[in-house]
Amino acid sequence: MFDTIERADLEELHFRYDRATGLRGIVAIHNTRLGPALGGCRCIPYDDDEEAIADVIRLARGMSYKAALANVPQGGGKAVILQPPGTYDRAALYRAFGRFVNDLGGRYITAVDSGSRISDMDEVRRVTPYVSGTSKDGHDPSPVTALGVYAGIRSAVAWRLGRDSLRDVHVAVQGLGNVGYALAGLLHVEGARLTVSDIDAARVERCVREMGAEAVAPEVIHEMECEVFSPCGLGGVLNDDTIPRLRCAIVAGAANNQLADDSQGERLHREGILYAPDYVINAGGLIQVSLGYHGKDHAEIRRRTMALGNALQDLFERSKVDDLPPEQIANQVAESIIYHP
Repeated sequence: MFDTIERADLEELHFRYDRATGLRGIVAIHNTRLGPALGGCRCIPYDDDEEAIADVIRLARGMSYKAALANVPQGGGKAVILQPPGTYDRAALYRAFGRFVNDLGGRYITAVDSGSRISDMDEVRRVTPYVSGTSKDGHDPSPVTALGVYAGIRSAVAWRLGRDSLRDVHVAVQGLGNVGYALAGLLHVEGARLTVSDIDAARVERCVREMGAEAVAPEVIHEMECEVFSPCGLGGVLNDDTIPRLRCAIVAGAANNQLADDSQGERLHREGILYAPDYVINAGGLIQVSLGYHGKDHAEIRRRTMALGNALQDLFERSKVDDLPPEQIANQVAESIIYHP
């Protein structure tokens, strides 16, 4: 286990089991040089403990890089709850998780993530102050994450296609959860042409009905001929199987850890597909929960989120000059902030 921690350059890795509620939770704290670690709590089924550990470590590292590039006073951390099988007391589960967070003494601040809800964070808040994004504080990260991805898509389209509007730009959105649906709405308002997919048919039908989107099966969304492929579900979607079948000019979406491994960014770069590094373009949610936690107003949060488009323009420019994939440039910048103050 210590070899795993050392290879990931983690500061801390914590486990909690609660027999009464079935909680099996893990918190990874990657780096706290810039401030207390902040990152969401993911609650999904995992095949085994090793898969959950790998996921939380990878996500925590991404949060460190995201915080550094977003210039917020946070370190990087993440939590996962291995979703209990069958029926369980959801409120009690999240109160148990809240006690876990509280016992870390503020070194980790939690928030909503895949599989968790604002109402779950309300339960966490009952037992710890170390949470941002509840129904009372108004720091729901999903709409602001979508806003940042929207700004990033505008930036990527301007850079790669030379277009100053998204009108008639074809965007294929993979995943219509809270962020994906909100993003589709923003794109629709600007006149983008939408193709959408999700494993939940009701979510797809909603976008078809409200936005005139074209629906396709989840297993073929990445094959659509379009200007922008926007992954907004879980990670690992850019891999040896999917990249050869991409028919887009740009990949820009909200999902974390979109690249299955580091080689996939190089592959996209060689293919001439512009990739917006996920932990840059999706940083709006972190900006929301961090600055909201520190008492900043909505106008400041929106301004900082829209500025993610400018940050991506800078990365694209450096990528062109250095002939390196944008995520390698982003990694270099983040590491210079985290490790070389």
